[in-house]
Amino acid sequence: MAQNIYDTPAFFEGYQQLPRSVHGLDGAPEWPALRALVPRLQGLRVADLGCGLGWFCRWARTQGAASVLGLDVSQRMLEKAQAFGADSAISYVRADLDALALPPQSIDFAYSSLAFHYIEDLGTLLDTVHAALVPGSRLVFSIEHPIFMAPRNPGWHTDAQGRKSWPLDSYQMEGPRTTNWLAEGVIKQHRTMGTLLNTLVRAGFHIDHVQEWGPTDAQVAAVPSLAEERERPMMLLVSASR
Repeated sequence: MAQNIYDTPAFFEGYQQLPRSVHGLDGAPEWPALRALVPRLQGLRVADLGCGLGWFCRWARTQGAASVLGLDVSQRMLEKAQAFGADSAISYVRADLDALALPPQSIDFAYSSLAFHYIEDLGTLLDTVHAALVPGSRLVFSIEHPIFMAPRNPGWHTDAQGRKSWPLDSYQMEGPRTTNWLAEGVIKQHRTMGTLLNTLVRAGFHIDHVQEWGPTDAQVAAVPSLAEERERPMMLLVSASR
């Protein structure tokens, strides 16, 4: 079973304070770029892999999705998602993405935000998602960028002139990375860019769009602290077709 760090009380409480938890999709600076990759959802059966607090699930319904399946390993997250209000077309289900089973061709669109880097066997998960999607449909996801995740001791380096840089090491050494973020011992799975994209291809996906996300000029002007995100890519956004 995947590590369920989100049900750890200290982690869960810390996560609730993040802008993306307080303000939902609008609190995630990458959301405008990610939203641009999402197809028209009217009448579609949607799956959110690692749905967390259910923000995307609820947004998908406002866009006309016929049904939304929100999957997450965290019981705390799912309970909070359900507390936002009932919708008979949204089903929140506790599921371990490392051992996910879905009926074949039961989904018209799959979405995932910042969840795939926790998955140990990503190839098997992508095989499952590919089989569950109908032909011609799409998977859109965000993931921590390999450059962000690779270092054994991630963190900014500031030189004598105050300029920030992101030291990179161990990039070719794929596998688990243990970091202390909101709680101690958070385990993520580092893969190179090549491994990630080739895993999609082996699962049968056609890669349509890859974006190494960074904030726009307007975003930096509105939130100056985002300027550091231009020094290295923190997130990767991908759209792939079945």
